[in-house]
Amino acid sequence: MEFDLLTLFLLFLAGFGAGFVDSIAGGGGIITLPALLASGIPPHFALGTNKLQSSFGSFTATVNYAKRGLYEPKKVLEGIFFTFLGAAIGAYIVKFFSASFLTNFIIIMLTVLFVFTFLNKNLGLKTKARRMKPFLFYTIFGLAIGFYDGFFGPGTGSFWTIALVLLLGLDLKAATAQTKIFNFTSNIVSLAVFAMSGVVLLKVGIIMGAGQIIGAYSGSTMVAKKEIIFIRYIFLAVVAATIAKLVYDKW
Repeated sequence: MEFDLLTLFLLFLAGFGAGFVDSIAGGGGIITLPALLASGIPPHFALGTNKLQSSFGSFTATVNYAKRGLYEPKKVLEGIFFTFLGAAIGAYIVKFFSASFLTNFIIIMLTVLFVFTFLNKNLGLKTKARRMKPFLFYTIFGLAIGFYDGFFGPGTGSFWTIALVLLLGLDLKAATAQTKIFNFTSNIVSLAVFAMSGVVLLKVGIIMGAGQIIGAYSGSTMVAKKEIIFIRYIFLAVVAATIAKLVYDKW
């Protein structure tokens, strides 16, 4: 497929905006996927290309957060492994089933998550005691959320962040940082599946990926410098936007 310079520039900007937002609170897909579809790309190619460009952003944020000491990669190896496994299973299963039946459930879950976070104003503002051992946590949620991201996707970052806050006792800043390495893991697995099916547009994905790198670096740098309350506001805004997008798509 061929695209004019204006379309490619607008897709670059979409990548930048998504990378910025996604590195802070997830949800970048609500920007990039509509942009890809609006440019005339068929849905299956849009999904595959979206995974390519988002991998650039999640990798950039992952590296930047690690350099700034917001998490230690060696301490989340179990999470990476089980997320990889879960995403591989989900990406394989999605070829045989429609993901549309999940939409109602995800809208309800994200709404509950939004209301719970909104009402609990101190949620994630401070580090708290763990409610679950890390290995058990990463086994269960790596498989479950990894599977979900490989199978469907919307809200993945939000689910990871809140799970890390509630069950491992992380504050929102640390949870946001750790979420990105799991996002990158499931993105790569899904991308590999789409690439093997030949539905990834390299040129578009790389151009948007360049925007993702700039946006993700800017967003993750801002998170490292800002107070946690800032992350809370962005998180709530992104979850609300994701719910609105899912409802709009459904009805």
